[in-house]
Amino acid sequence: MTRSALSNQIANRNFLAPVGFKFTLSKFPKVSFFSNTARIPDITLGTAIQSNYLKDIDVPGDKLTYGELNVRFLVDENLENYMAMHNWLTGLGFPESAQEFINKTTNDDGQRDLGEQYSDGSLHILNSNYNDIAIVKFKDLFPTYLTSLEFDATESDVNYFTADITFKYTIYDILSPTGKPL
Repeated sequence: MTRSALSNQIANRNFLAPVGFKFTLSKFPKVSFFSNTARIPDITLGTAIQSNYLKDIDVPGDKLTYGELNVRFLVDENLENYMAMHNWLTGLGFPESAQEFINKTTNDDGQRDLGEQYSDGSLHILNSNYNDIAIVKFKDLFPTYLTSLEFDATESDVNYFTADITFKYTIYDILSPTGKPL
C-alpha cells in the first residue's frame, strides 16, 4: 500500500454509541435536561428543474430546510425542567393575556427584546469515555410542542415521567469541542 492510501483510512475504529449525548439550553442553565432521546435533525436541500428537450433534470437548489429538534427528557421530581418548558411555551403563546408575551420578551434590564423569546442550545455528542467529540449548536430555538403528563394510580410499577419537547430553530452547526467547524 502507498502512504496516501493509508492516510485515507479511519484512525479510530470505535463506533459512535447512541447513549453518548447531553442536551443543554443557554436560556435555562439551571435546568438540566435528563435526556433520554435526541437526534440531529434532518436537513434537506431543495432542487430546481432544468428543462431539457429530452428529460427535465434535477439540479441542486439554493434553500435548505431543517427538520424539527425533538428531545425526550426525564421529568425531575419538582417539575423544574417541565415547568421551565411549559412556562416558556405559554409565555410565547400568551393564552391568558398579552402581558405574558411582554414578560417573556423583556430582558433583565426591563427593556423589550424580542430576542428573549429564543434560546441557543447544544447537543453534545460524546465518545465512549463521555468526552465531547462534537457539539451541535442550535441558534434561535423556541418550543412549539410539549407533551402532557399522564398520572395513573393503577400502574403496578413505577415508571418515571418522560416528556417530549419539540423546538424550531434558525440553523444548526456541527462543531468540534474547540468550536471549529468539522
